[in-house]
Amino acid sequence: MSVHPLDQRIVSVKPIAVPAPGRSVELQVKVTAPLAGRNLPVIVFSHGNAWSLDGYEPLVDRWAAAGFVVVQPTHLDSRRYGIGWEDPRFAGIWRVRIADLHAVLDHLGDILRQVDGLEARVDRGRVAVAGHSWGAQTAGAVLGTRVLDADGVPGEDFSHPAVTAGALIAATGAGDTLTPFAVEHLPFMRPDYSTMTVPTLVVAGGKDQSRLSMRGPDWFTDAYHLAPSPKSLLAVAEGEHTMGGVAGEAVAETTDEDPARVALVADAISAYLLDALKVDGTAWAAFNDAASEGGWSLSGK
Repeated sequence: MSVHPLDQRIVSVKPIAVPAPGRSVELQVKVTAPLAGRNLPVIVFSHGNAWSLDGYEPLVDRWAAAGFVVVQPTHLDSRRYGIGWEDPRFAGIWRVRIADLHAVLDHLGDILRQVDGLEARVDRGRVAVAGHSWGAQTAGAVLGTRVLDADGVPGEDFSHPAVTAGALIAATGAGDTLTPFAVEHLPFMRPDYSTMTVPTLVVAGGKDQSRLSMRGPDWFTDAYHLAPSPKSLLAVAEGEHTMGGVAGEAVAETTDEDPARVALVADAISAYLLDALKVDGTAWAAFNDAASEGGWSLSGK
């Protein structure tokens, strides 16, 4: 279901360097934006494990065509840097990921100025964060989620005051049913959603079976069920972890390739964020009216 005019021309600029003191590799971002329009809202997007600013074009291009400026950092776990599970630096990458989003948000004006004429066309008061998979946990931290330690004590507050809405695709669930591999290598996958108060759309697939959790696809709905309102849940019955191929066309890890499913996820997030950021509620109202069509459903609280 598409609710946006998607014939708007867009432009992408990369790489743009962002100040990030102490980071072992320069932080770079890609900016994608519509060529026309003013008072444009912003989405800062966090990629899944091993990806980079060059991925997720099926999502990012549709968001830009719908009127958003999208900023994509490359995190340290990108496969181009070769920092694997056994690398001693890996244990701290989850924190660097969050710091990357903070750096982007803190230097947003400088980033926008490097795309001719864009800074003057952006509404800096309407900023959202979004992410997929590990990127969803990263974005969730900026939305207020905390990480529980081994004793269940919540860690630091990584929320950012500039962010007023969010969207999480295939977000990590509660960490009490992690597999032994996840416990050993990914102990930070213990989110506490009770402090995620920012309005957020959670997107979960009905056939998304994680190798990191002993639970089923319902694990990916925890960000909705365990967080305080206002929250919404888009449940895609046939969706697997890459939701039809959100990271790109014909990528190796996509097991449920379906361009229509990717478009559904992209358009639902656009519609939700336009409403949550108080730009335009028309598209989100249309999605609610069409709920339960075509193997997907919406819930809200």
